[in-house]
Amino acid sequence: MASEAATPIVVCGAAGRMGRLLVQLTAAEPRAHLVGAVEAPGHAALGRDAGEVAGIGPLGVRVETAYAPTPTSVTLDFTAPAAALAHLEAAAAGGAAIVVGTTGFSAADRARAESMARRTRAVIAPNLSVGVAVLERLIATATTALGPTFDVEIAEVHHRLKRDAPSGTALRLAEVVADAQRTPLTGRARFGREGEPGPRTDAEIGVVALRGGDAVGDHTVYFLGAGERLELTHRAQSRECLARGALRAALWLVEQKPGLYTMRDVLGL
Repeated sequence: MASEAATPIVVCGAAGRMGRLLVQLTAAEPRAHLVGAVEAPGHAALGRDAGEVAGIGPLGVRVETAYAPTPTSVTLDFTAPAAALAHLEAAAAGGAAIVVGTTGFSAADRARAESMARRTRAVIAPNLSVGVAVLERLIATATTALGPTFDVEIAEVHHRLKRDAPSGTALRLAEVVADAQRTPLTGRARFGREGEPGPRTDAEIGVVALRGGDAVGDHTVYFLGAGERLELTHRAQSRECLARGALRAALWLVEQKPGLYTMRDVLGL
C-alpha cells in the first residue's frame, strides 16, 4: 500500500509489454503510486482499468489518451520515438520529471529529446537496467586501461520482433568506448562486414546485431589484443530488469534539480 508521501507515477505505453510490467511494479512499490496510464488513440485498452490490463486487479486508474503530467509526478515512457518526444515536450512544459526508455531515436530526434530534457528533470537511456549502467563503467575503465593496442567490437542479440538495429544499448556502449578514447564515434562505427572490406583499421569500433527467437537482450563488448581477449557481457533474462531500473530512476529523479541524467547518475557512478 502506497504512503501519502509516495511518488505519483504516470506510465505511458501502459498496455504494452513494458507498460504492464511497470504498472505491476509500481503497484507493489510502497514509495510509489500509479496516478496515470496513457495509450495511443484507438488502442483496445482505452477506458479499461490499468491494473486489470496488467493482470493484477483494479487500481482505480483508467487507461486514457490524455497525458497530463504534474510537477510532482514522474512519467515512465516506453513507447515509440514520436510519442516519447511529445511526452517529453509536455513534461518539460509542465516541469514534470520523466524517465524515457524508448529506443529507435534518430540522431535528430535524440538531440531534440536531450534539449527538451534539460528543461526539466529527466533520465533518458536506451537501457535502464542497473547492470548495463555498471557495464558502461567497466567498459570505460577497460578501454582506458588496455589502451589503443586493443581492438573493440560489440555484438548484441535481441528477439526476432525488434524493429531497430543495432540496439540503442549497443550504440550507447560504442559511444562509451569512443568517449574513453577521447575520439568521437562519428565515422568510426562499422556496422557489420561482408565481401572484402580489407584489414580492420585501428579507428574502427565494430557493432553487429543478431536477431532471433525470444532473446530479451544480450550485449558483449570484446577487447581483442595480441595473445589475449577480454569480454564484458550483460544478459537480460527478462524485461523486469529494465522496468525495475526505470522505477528506481523515477524514485531518485523526483529529488533532483532540473537537468538531463543517466543511469550512471542514478547509481552514483
